[in-house]
Amino acid sequence: MKFIPSLLILSGCAGFAVLGGCGRPAPAPVAAKSDVAYYTCTMHPSVRSQDPDGKCPLCGMDLVPVRRPSAPADTAPAADRLDQPREFTIPIDRQQMIGVTYATVETRPLRRTVRAAGVVAATTAKHWDYVARVDGYVHDLAVGAPGDPVRKGQVLMDLYSPDLTATENEYADLLRMRDQGRRDGNAAMVANAGRLLEAARVRLQQWNISDAQIDALEKAGRADAFLPLQSPFDGVVEEVSVHQGRHVSVGDHLVDIVDLSSVWVWADFYENELPLLRPGLAVTLTSGAIPGLSIPGRIAVVDPFLNELKRTGRARIDVENAAGRLRPGAYVDVTLTLDAGEGLTVPVEAVLPTGEHNVAFVDRGFGRLEPRFVELGGKFGDRYQVTAGLRAGERVVNSANFLVDAESKVQGALKSW
Repeated sequence: MKFIPSLLILSGCAGFAVLGGCGRPAPAPVAAKSDVAYYTCTMHPSVRSQDPDGKCPLCGMDLVPVRRPSAPADTAPAADRLDQPREFTIPIDRQQMIGVTYATVETRPLRRTVRAAGVVAATTAKHWDYVARVDGYVHDLAVGAPGDPVRKGQVLMDLYSPDLTATENEYADLLRMRDQGRRDGNAAMVANAGRLLEAARVRLQQWNISDAQIDALEKAGRADAFLPLQSPFDGVVEEVSVHQGRHVSVGDHLVDIVDLSSVWVWADFYENELPLLRPGLAVTLTSGAIPGLSIPGRIAVVDPFLNELKRTGRARIDVENAAGRLRPGAYVDVTLTLDAGEGLTVPVEAVLPTGEHNVAFVDRGFGRLEPRFVELGGKFGDRYQVTAGLRAGERVVNSANFLVDAESKVQGALKSW
């Protein structure tokens, strides 16, 4: 019985000597403080766990770490530091899972294509409305219906007007009076007849009688019973408002003639596109109703007034139409290409608008991403011009930006604006 305690004492001392000596055991080494605050789910940020291998109880996805924000080394105000985005990490395999792809920031030509809808219209300079300037009757109607072609000087209709005939006879009598005064050497008669002739000539001109017709009246010395109305240019009949034999009064509409060898196109542009327009810019006109149609034109005038309902402004485009393919009232598509030189660009999908800022996620390698505020100079096709925030050659996230943005907010790398 006494042998056992001695063995215990020996074994105890020897044992502790072997294990490191007698006395208090050495404290366990202290692990380095982890920079992970907790683990959460990117789809359900309310889930928080301390288990690095845990899964979301709601959707079963692997939890991702949320790191503690490191103390900033600069002396900027705390509010400013909190507003600045900082780097965060999405593992490569998780990036592949959510479909992240990248694009390179590149310097490219800045070409912008602006498209608008336009309506063809006849030019006002080559559109003539004949209106009755004297009471009378339509004697002979030489044009039958809209679309009839007419030549310059062609008689459109004859009007019989007693008032006009009386004025022409008065003009012929004054011519004879002037000639008689010249033969008799009566200067007063010649002067008086000259003043009356001038007044009568002006009155005839106001009644749509041309100078050539008045000269013919002087030569013939007698009035013509009918007033012929002639086309002022080559064109087509747009509208005929009278019938043969009809009585017309002063102001009645008779016939419209239009020359379609050149036309206008009024195109509607959005309010934010109007600053890009200026007279002289070349455009191309196409039409879905006319396959293969491609006609060049130029902006002549930019209307300074906006349509209050549509928030659009009009531009007038002058177009040559010798072939007559463009018809007044037809719709056409207007394409305008603008060249603004070269600039730094990224795809439109690479920029995430947050309301207050435009954000791009820059690849820092090994799954690390840096949110960067960028300033844009405009949209050119499928790319944005970048004026600040990025450098040529950098890679930025080009797809799954919303999921990446969710990860950045979960990890506290980007403030929610």
